[in-house]
Amino acid sequence: MKESLLLPILRSGVQGDLLALLFLNPEKELTISDAARTIGVSIPGLHHEAVRLIESGFIRERRQGRNRLIRAEVNSRVAPSLTDLLALTYGPLPVLERELAGITGIIEAYIFGSWAARYSGITGAIPNDIDVLIIGSPSLETLNEAAGRAEKALSRDVNMTRISSKEWSQGTPFIATIKKNPHVKLNL
Repeated sequence: MKESLLLPILRSGVQGDLLALLFLNPEKELTISDAARTIGVSIPGLHHEAVRLIESGFIRERRQGRNRLIRAEVNSRVAPSLTDLLALTYGPLPVLERELAGITGIIEAYIFGSWAARYSGITGAIPNDIDVLIIGSPSLETLNEAAGRAEKALSRDVNMTRISSKEWSQGTPFIATIKKNPHVKLNL
């Protein structure tokens, strides 16, 4: 069983991936097979972890015919703290940092918009997408490929906007809005 390197206090990488999938998308209810397919693991391997998490109260299940539907147990006392840990480790920051690292032409990158606002402690609806500002001149094709991989990992749209360093320093109304509102720098 592969250990969790993102959050070593977890029993396994599959457990971390499952918790992240459910807690970072609390509105989703998935079958065991859909969750296994999304994570990219075998159904028996995911089933074993799901049963452990159901028995411990971290996730809940609902039966619909032969299907076993699972979702995050968001009403538990540990849900907010666990969600924060998962967002920090499995969420947009590490995924985007991994996907953008080493792309030629990126000077800086920031997450902005609703995810950055929630990350900064501003209450509101669960973000449906992740907005990323890329400063520099990487190829749009390379950015689109990175966004596609990140979307798959995060189960939500990733919108990348590329601007030049000159545009960033000039402070257009769009840039001024980003700078005055929460934005989170990606460590590349």
